[in-house]
Amino acid sequence: MPRLINAQEKGVCVIAATPFRDDGAIDHASIDTLVEFYIETGVDGMTVLGMMGEANKLSEEESKTVMKRFVDRVAGRVPVVVGVSNPGTDALLRFSAEAMDAGASGVMIAPLPSLKNEDHVFKYYATIAERLGTAVPIVLQDYPFVTTVNLSVETINRLVDALPQMVMLKHEDWPGHDKLTRLRKGSSEGRHRRISILVGNGGLYLPQELARGADGAMTGFAYPEMLVQVTRLFAAGEGTTGEDIFDAYLPLLRHEAQPGIGLALRKEALRRRGAIASAFVRAPGARLSREDHDELSRLVERLERRLGASKRPAAKTG
Repeated sequence: MPRLINAQEKGVCVIAATPFRDDGAIDHASIDTLVEFYIETGVDGMTVLGMMGEANKLSEEESKTVMKRFVDRVAGRVPVVVGVSNPGTDALLRFSAEAMDAGASGVMIAPLPSLKNEDHVFKYYATIAERLGTAVPIVLQDYPFVTTVNLSVETINRLVDALPQMVMLKHEDWPGHDKLTRLRKGSSEGRHRRISILVGNGGLYLPQELARGADGAMTGFAYPEMLVQVTRLFAAGEGTTGEDIFDAYLPLLRHEAQPGIGLALRKEALRRRGAIASAFVRAPGARLSREDHDELSRLVERLERRLGASKRPAAKTG
């Protein structure tokens, strides 16, 4: 039996890319090498079929195939969360059941863009939770930039208090630091249940979010070992050292976080690191120009020089 995620989760649950071959077909062998790459960098978990995992570009059968390959390859070494968001409730519930049966540790669900107010949001999640049952842990994805649904602190607390299977918030609102502070204050004062909060947004604000009470990150970056190092240092009370390490990677992190082209850059960096065989991004998706490749090369070279100068490894950790 897989370990199910719970409200005490900490660390880095990396958002996994979905590897394709150059012809656009799913690359099963690269799923295997990508899993090993992530495990070697020290991640505490993986999330598959997230928004940066191109879930919206897969057929239902492909989604099932990708999910099962990831879960099988991980083989219980770390928890695997599966993104199951779907405009159709029956399809969402069916895929959730398939994921849990395959060995997933929980499911991530984003609010539907059609939800017109926060009462509708609450009723939607309450209905989903009731139909899934209390044995299926839920990650609430709060990403208004994409979903167009703004969740207030009050609504998040209402969901957390009412639904015991909601054990984690993926926090991707911005500006969102005050929101994070208010959520943590509510639980620290005993007014609301405390759940795990992992942050997204490509890790751009990770040090500040950790200082505000986040438990770690649920995001992607071609150098996930940085996310792991920084998160562990903050947890050990060495935030200044963690922020120094973060600063070394920041130019590349920022470059990869660009809307539109960011996934193509991440996949190319993962390809160069040997994690996947092809950087192919399914349409609609960006294609890198010669200039894009040259920019990425310069940023990687600068990072390697910084890491070399500080005698910090560029690859595996912990």
